[in-house]
Amino acid sequence: MDKFIPLSVPNFKAKELEYVTNAIKTEWVSTGGKYVNDFEKETAKFVKTRGAVACQNGTSGLHVALQVCGVTKDDEVIVPTLTFIAAVNPVKYIGAEPVFMDCDDSLCMDADKLLEFCQNECRFIDGKLINNKTKKHIKALIVVHVFGNMADMEKIIEIAEKFNIKIVEDATEAMGTYYAKGKFKGKYAGTIGNVGVYSFNGNKIITTGGGGMIVSNDEELLSRCKHLTTQAKSDELYYTHDEIGYNYRMTNLQAALGLAQLEQLEQFINTKKENYNLYKQAISEIQGLRILNFRDNIRPNYWFYALYCDESYPLNRDEIIRYLLSKKIQSRPVWGLISDQKPYLSSQTYKIEKARTYLEHIINIPCSSSLSREDVLYVIKCLRDPK
Repeated sequence: MDKFIPLSVPNFKAKELEYVTNAIKTEWVSTGGKYVNDFEKETAKFVKTRGAVACQNGTSGLHVALQVCGVTKDDEVIVPTLTFIAAVNPVKYIGAEPVFMDCDDSLCMDADKLLEFCQNECRFIDGKLINNKTKKHIKALIVVHVFGNMADMEKIIEIAEKFNIKIVEDATEAMGTYYAKGKFKGKYAGTIGNVGVYSFNGNKIITTGGGGMIVSNDEELLSRCKHLTTQAKSDELYYTHDEIGYNYRMTNLQAALGLAQLEQLEQFINTKKENYNLYKQAISEIQGLRILNFRDNIRPNYWFYALYCDESYPLNRDEIIRYLLSKKIQSRPVWGLISDQKPYLSSQTYKIEKARTYLEHIINIPCSSSLSREDVLYVIKCLRDPK
């Protein structure tokens, strides 16, 4: 094959140019303009929350989400080690400390280990979960829905309610994922905890180039998010500010792009599901390789496909990546564990085991919503006969 097959790229086939051109023609290109408000309203409508607040990216959304949940520099936040570092850095922006948790087979936070940690390594005193080791208050946890999968929110919500922990849902990879069964049937990723955050980075299932969205069913929290992301103006006419705010508002150009993308989200998910099933069936017949499952009680958005390679395959993880690149196919390893990164080497961890195994064996393979059946079959052919 002559063409290069990228890992995950945007798909612009509908009204993107029309909406962005309109924003330019009306000269509303910054943080004012109708598209920002429309994108917020349509996102909230899609995921069935009371509101949404557009922001510059998922990272800024997480920063503000932690702040409105009351996290301060004296607190700790439980976080996953297997995720992109942007999920954890906002904890340090505030000056708080992370405590790293292992993943389960969904690649999301291990709810059983989370409960163990809260019960065995902490004390619950006067409505506060206190870390025995550091004597600090664990005020919140960030749960990441990895690759469009869903963490075990039924267990995690129970734990959070028992120990009075605020939940920030990092749904930056899971726009469109929802529970199909169980207690939270019909609930979208990002809408179950106290605050949820989406990302519209260029490689996400829908994109605004760079952008994010904060959602919640708590109108007071949403109002505070809007206040903080728009420089905390208490009087817009006279530029009066009542606290330190941030220049985190999404631009009208970004929102115009996002609105057009949101209109196609279900179509994108259907395409990604078809390609996932095609990959999964064919790769199941290749010794040493398998595509990881999504939880069986959810409708995932199928954002990224996780290829697991074991020792019976002739190539290891890094060799597969180099081999595919030689065939003009882009792939990547899963992120390096955050607790192993230089800024976090002194942070507390709890039984990090499964994450290390998955780190050594997982590769992400092409998954764009514009990926053709021919492209998928070519990737499979290369994996079937690695020469």
